[in-house]
Amino acid sequence: MKKLIMLLLPVFAIVGLIVFNACKDARKASSNATANAGLTIPEGFSAAAIAENLGSARHMVVTPENDLYVHLANNRKGKSILVFHIDGNKATPKSTFADFGGTGIAIKNGYLYASNNTDVFRFKLNEKNEVIDPTKPERIVTKLISRRMHEPKAICLDNDGNIYVNIGAYSNICSEYDAKKGCPILDSAAGIWQFKVDKLDQSYADGVHYAWGLRNVVGLAWNQQDNQLFVMQHGRDALHDLFPKLYTNKQSAELPSECMFAIKKGDNAGWPYVYYDWMQNKNMLGPEYGGDGKKAADPKYINPVAAYPGHYAPDGLLFYSGNQFPEKYKNGAFIAFHGSWNRAPEPQAGYCVVFQPFKDGKPDGKWEVFADGFAGANKNPNDADHRPCGLAQGPDGSLYVSDDQKGTIYKITYKK
Repeated sequence: MKKLIMLLLPVFAIVGLIVFNACKDARKASSNATANAGLTIPEGFSAAAIAENLGSARHMVVTPENDLYVHLANNRKGKSILVFHIDGNKATPKSTFADFGGTGIAIKNGYLYASNNTDVFRFKLNEKNEVIDPTKPERIVTKLISRRMHEPKAICLDNDGNIYVNIGAYSNICSEYDAKKGCPILDSAAGIWQFKVDKLDQSYADGVHYAWGLRNVVGLAWNQQDNQLFVMQHGRDALHDLFPKLYTNKQSAELPSECMFAIKKGDNAGWPYVYYDWMQNKNMLGPEYGGDGKKAADPKYINPVAAYPGHYAPDGLLFYSGNQFPEKYKNGAFIAFHGSWNRAPEPQAGYCVVFQPFKDGKPDGKWEVFADGFAGANKNPNDADHRPCGLAQGPDGSLYVSDDQKGTIYKITYKK
């Protein structure tokens, strides 16, 4: 017996060493996850959850004074815009105001702009970029369509006194289509409208129908490099469900692409007649309008400048202009993918922040996942821990990410 024990001692030592190292690695992984708020991010970066349990936190903006404005989709204790002062990784509540839930929020030339599902408002700011009178916003856009689905109105400002508003389509592939009149909702939805920032109570008749054929855009941003509007479109659903003889389940899971468009006045992206196939790298004619998965679309419709797998649900877009991150990120685009619900039988996907390299104002090179782990163990809408939605850049070049599932705000920084 003694001899047997002596023979087994080296084995026990090896097993013990393996277990010890495994536990050590597990503790290290757990420590790293805790240190980075559960996110997986590139080496050299760190992440912190600076605010939690805020509710449906959508888009955000950070002032030069390090005040963070967060717009909630729904009121929280009667208010929908939350203000924090950021000091390092500490977010101290300052104030709350506004009683209209929504998505869009932006700051430009002494005003804070915010939207609900039908209107856009602005608040005058003081020299510290604080709202002077939160009880008296000016309504600059009103009476926009909000029906059934895709109600949020995302906003973006240019450098010439204009504001751009997304008005999403209220159907998947235009169930209102008429063979003689086409898709009737294109006159008032599924596009981008341009309005003046300093004119009150504008509606459709006062604005410019800037771009057509965009099913739903929640992420949009002004690219300062080429002075142009960029948008992220949510692609259509149900190719296999509606046309099982033309599309496999796998094709329906991966198609159509979530698309980035560089938009100029008068552009038409083609919805509902067109979808983009990222595997074939071309615009396709939709099956409801004579397509079969092989027929190309009319070339009059613009092509995306970048395309991503289907149903990732892009809800935030930001061009990084800071100096904190490594040089490769300068002027590139960060995209917040809210996450899919309809990629079966493929695994649900998205729930991440992606980086798209740019050069000279255009996408250049393959996109990469920048921050992942938001969803936790379950990548589906009901069970995901968090879902990234909005993006903002701090004056020091830090990146902020909002989560509208549980209301967490993440701050991502880089240290050389």
